[in-house]
Amino acid sequence: MSLILASASASRRAMLEAAGVAFKAIPAAIDERAVEAGLVGQPAAEVARALAEAKALAIDNDNALVLGSDSLVSVDGVRFDKPASRAEAARHLRSFSGRVMELHSAAALARSGEVVWSRASLARLHVRTLSDTFIEHYLDAEWPAVGHCVGVFRIEGRGAQLFDSIEGDHFTVLGMPLLAVLGALRDLGELEA
Repeated sequence: MSLILASASASRRAMLEAAGVAFKAIPAAIDERAVEAGLVGQPAAEVARALAEAKALAIDNDNALVLGSDSLVSVDGVRFDKPASRAEAARHLRSFSGRVMELHSAAALARSGEVVWSRASLARLHVRTLSDTFIEHYLDAEWPAVGHCVGVFRIEGRGAQLFDSIEGDHFTVLGMPLLAVLGALRDLGELEA
């Protein structure tokens, strides 16, 4: 199999490696804000899917299957991007406190400049009430690593302490609907059935 992961995400690389999927990582260089500008008013799942598709299409390789992926977070209908600073990360965490975070993770597969498969999935993360002291100590331990994470957390680390409960697929929370991706790779003959 010749698969290219169009991402620099350590989490997405780790998921594929753990599942035994051979791939080469080549981060896609796209203007995410420009893609989003054409999708104003669209549901978050569709925006995540469009971003995943744009990333998959950004890598020009006729012989390989390209996997693009993206995640979006919304709370009470408000979308949150990756925090640009520690202060913004603290503001995001205060906004999430005591609310339900909706995490939309999407993936797309493209070959020869055409999307051949895409999927978005949803996880609902119930954020516990977070004190300002907890937020500061959490960021002392996790910043700047969580600055690369749309929800300001790594579930495989201290980010687990943010939540009372989670509804949805573990892989979706990690940033990619892995089980659906593996199924698509099997359907496309890229993995053994």
